[in-house]
Amino acid sequence: MPYQMIQATVPKWPAMSRSEGLVQRRHAVRDKPAEELTGSEEEAAEFNDREYDGDSKETRLTLMEEVLMLGIKDKEGYTSFWNDCISSGLRGCVLIELSLRGRIELDKSGMRRRSLLARHVVLKNDQPTGDVLLDEALRHIKETQPTESVQSWIEFLSGETWNPLKLRYQLRNVRERLAKNLVEKGVLTTEKQNFLLFDMTTHPVTDNQAKLRLVKKVQDAVLSKWVNDPHRMDKRMLSLIYLAHASDVLENAFAPLSDDDYEVAMKRVRELTDLDLDAEASKPNTNGVMWAVFAAFLK
Repeated sequence: MPYQMIQATVPKWPAMSRSEGLVQRRHAVRDKPAEELTGSEEEAAEFNDREYDGDSKETRLTLMEEVLMLGIKDKEGYTSFWNDCISSGLRGCVLIELSLRGRIELDKSGMRRRSLLARHVVLKNDQPTGDVLLDEALRHIKETQPTESVQSWIEFLSGETWNPLKLRYQLRNVRERLAKNLVEKGVLTTEKQNFLLFDMTTHPVTDNQAKLRLVKKVQDAVLSKWVNDPHRMDKRMLSLIYLAHASDVLENAFAPLSDDDYEVAMKRVRELTDLDLDAEASKPNTNGVMWAVFAAFLK
C-alpha cells in the first residue's frame, strides 16, 4: 500500500495536555518570545522551566508542600500540636504560589504610594494551574468584587474572619490535602495512630532524601550561598524562608546545625525580617504579592 494511503488511514489523535494530573505541561507563556514576557509571565515561565526540567531527578514541591514538610515530624507524621501559626502561613504560601505562577498581582500603589497592606490583590490570569488547592483560591479571588488586600485574603482563606459572608472562601483541610499530594509524590506515606481517645491519620516521611535536600537547601541559603541582598535571591527560596519563619517551622531546618552556624543563620533571618518591606517592594522587578504577604506576617 502506498505510504500516502497508509498515512491517510491512521487517525490523528488530539494533542494531549496533562491537565487531569498533578501538573500541566502546556502554558501559553512558554510559547512567547522572551522579550515579550511581562514580569509576572517571566516568573510563570521560570516556574514551568523548573517544574519540567527533565534532567532533574528531584521531586518537585510547591511552596505550601515545602513549608508543610519542614513542619512535619519525620517519624510521627504530623506537625506540632502547639503550632498555631502554620495554618495561616500555608494560606500565605498559596497567595505567593499564585503570584509566582503569574495568576495574581497587586494593584498599583498610586501617586500617594500606598503601603503594601493597603493595596489589593487583582487577577492577572485566570488560567487554571492544575493544582486543585491553588485553583480553588484562584476562583475565589476571581469572583470577589470589590477586591481585597493580601491581609484580608489570608484571613478569608484561613477562615479567621468575623464576616460570615466571607466564610465561604475558607480553604478547608489544607494540611491533609497537601499531605495527600506528598503521598502521591512518594515523599510521605499514610498511617493510622491511636491517641487513647481517638485515632488520627498521620503521614510519616518515607523519602528521607527529599526531606534532607529541602533542609540542606534552606541551610545553604542563609550560610554558604548567602548573598546579602534579597533581590539577588531566588524568589521561591526567599519566600520559603519568610513563610517558614511565619509558620514557626524554620528552626526545624536549623536544628541540626552547630551552635556557631545556628547563630549565623538566625542572624541573617533577622536581617531579612528587619527590612523595610515597603521600600524593598518599590524596587524594580519585584513581586508585590510576595512582599505584601511578608508584610502581613511581620506587621
